[in-house]
Amino acid sequence: MKINRDEGHVELNCPPGYEYGEKVMSKKTIRNDGTFPGKEIGDILVKKGDVGYVTSIGTFLQQFYIYGIEFVEHGYRVGMKGRELESLDHAADQNDEVPQAASAAAA
Repeated sequence: MKINRDEGHVELNCPPGYEYGEKVMSKKTIRNDGTFPGKEIGDILVKKGDVGYVTSIGTFLQQFYIYGIEFVEHGYRVGMKGRELESLDHAADQNDEVPQAASAAAA
Protein backbone atom coordinates (compact mmCIF):
# COMPACT_ATOMS: atom_id res chain seq x y z
CA MET A 1 0.00 0.00 0.00
CA LYS A 2 1.41 3.36 -1.01
CA ILE A 3 0.87 6.33 1.33
CA ASN A 4 0.46 9.77 -0.23
CA ARG A 5 3.10 12.02 1.38
CA ASP A 6 1.87 15.25 -0.31
CA GLU A 7 5.19 15.97 -2.01
CA GLY A 8 7.16 16.20 1.24
CA HIS A 9 5.16 19.09 2.74
CA VAL A 10 5.41 18.87 6.55
CA GLU A 11 2.52 20.66 8.28
CA LEU A 12 4.07 20.07 11.71
CA ASN A 13 6.68 22.76 10.98
CA CYS A 14 3.86 25.28 11.59
CA PRO A 15 1.25 25.57 14.33
CA PRO A 16 -2.11 23.84 13.72
CA GLY A 17 -4.40 25.61 11.28
CA TYR A 18 -7.47 25.12 13.48
CA GLU A 19 -8.11 25.57 17.20
CA TYR A 20 -10.05 23.55 19.77
CA GLY A 21 -13.75 24.40 19.58
CA GLU A 22 -13.46 26.06 16.18
CA LYS A 23 -16.50 25.65 13.92
CA VAL A 24 -15.49 24.09 10.60
CA MET A 25 -17.13 22.81 7.42
CA SER A 26 -16.11 19.78 5.37
CA LYS A 27 -14.80 20.72 1.91
CA LYS A 28 -15.26 17.19 0.62
CA THR A 29 -17.15 13.95 1.16
CA ILE A 30 -15.31 11.57 3.50
CA ARG A 31 -15.75 7.79 3.28
CA ASN A 32 -14.75 5.16 5.80
CA ASP A 33 -11.27 3.84 5.04
CA GLY A 34 -11.74 1.00 7.51
CA THR A 35 -10.74 2.94 10.62
CA PHE A 36 -14.25 4.02 11.67
CA PRO A 37 -15.94 1.32 13.78
CA GLY A 38 -19.49 0.28 13.04
CA LYS A 39 -19.47 1.36 9.39
CA GLU A 40 -18.52 -0.58 6.28
CA ILE A 41 -15.48 0.42 4.23
CA GLY A 42 -16.62 2.97 1.67
CA ASP A 43 -19.63 4.18 3.66
CA ILE A 44 -20.03 7.96 3.64
CA LEU A 45 -19.18 9.44 7.03
CA VAL A 46 -19.26 13.16 6.20
CA LYS A 47 -20.76 14.96 3.23
CA LYS A 48 -19.36 18.09 1.65
CA GLY A 49 -20.81 21.04 3.57
CA ASP A 50 -21.37 19.21 6.88
CA VAL A 51 -20.55 21.40 9.90
CA GLY A 52 -18.68 20.31 13.02
CA TYR A 53 -16.33 21.44 15.77
CA VAL A 54 -12.65 20.69 16.42
CA THR A 55 -12.44 18.49 19.52
CA SER A 56 -8.90 17.14 19.22
CA ILE A 57 -5.66 17.77 17.35
CA GLY A 58 -3.26 14.92 16.63
CA THR A 59 -0.61 14.02 14.08
CA PHE A 60 -0.13 11.41 11.39
CA LEU A 61 3.12 10.13 9.84
CA GLN A 62 5.04 12.92 11.61
CA GLN A 63 3.85 15.13 8.78
CA PHE A 64 0.17 16.07 9.04
CA TYR A 65 -2.18 17.42 11.67
CA ILE A 66 -5.30 15.31 12.04
CA TYR A 67 -8.26 17.13 13.53
CA GLY A 68 -10.95 15.25 15.42
CA ILE A 69 -14.15 16.87 14.21
CA GLU A 70 -17.36 16.32 16.19
CA PHE A 71 -20.28 16.34 13.80
CA VAL A 72 -23.12 17.00 16.24
CA GLU A 73 -25.80 16.36 13.62
CA HIS A 74 -24.43 12.84 13.00
CA GLY A 75 -23.43 12.16 16.59
CA TYR A 76 -19.86 11.06 15.90
CA ARG A 77 -16.28 12.26 15.52
CA VAL A 78 -14.20 11.88 12.36
CA GLY A 79 -10.47 12.48 11.90
CA MET A 80 -9.77 14.87 9.03
CA LYS A 81 -6.80 16.65 7.46
CA GLY A 82 -6.68 20.43 7.43
CA ARG A 83 -7.01 20.59 3.64
CA GLU A 84 -10.39 18.84 3.97
CA LEU A 85 -11.75 21.60 6.22
CA GLU A 86 -12.77 25.23 6.02
CA SER A 87 -13.12 27.46 9.09
CA LEU A 88 -16.53 29.02 9.61
CA ASP A 89 -15.35 31.05 12.62
CA HIS A 90 -12.48 32.75 10.78
CA ALA A 91 -14.57 33.30 7.64
CA ALA A 92 -16.88 35.49 9.77
CA ASP A 93 -13.86 37.41 11.10
CA GLN A 94 -12.58 38.00 7.56
CA ASN A 95 -16.00 39.25 6.40
CA ASP A 96 -16.07 41.72 9.31
CA GLU A 97 -12.71 43.17 8.23
CA VAL A 98 -13.63 43.71 4.55
CA PRO A 99 -15.84 46.82 5.04
CA GLN A 100 -13.20 48.44 7.26
CA ALA A 101 -10.49 47.85 4.66
CA ALA A 102 -12.73 49.20 1.91
CA SER A 103 -13.60 52.32 3.89
CA ALA A 104 -9.93 52.90 4.73
CA ALA A 105 -9.01 52.62 1.04
CA ALA A 106 -11.74 55.11 0.12
CA ALA A 107 -10.48 57.68 2.64
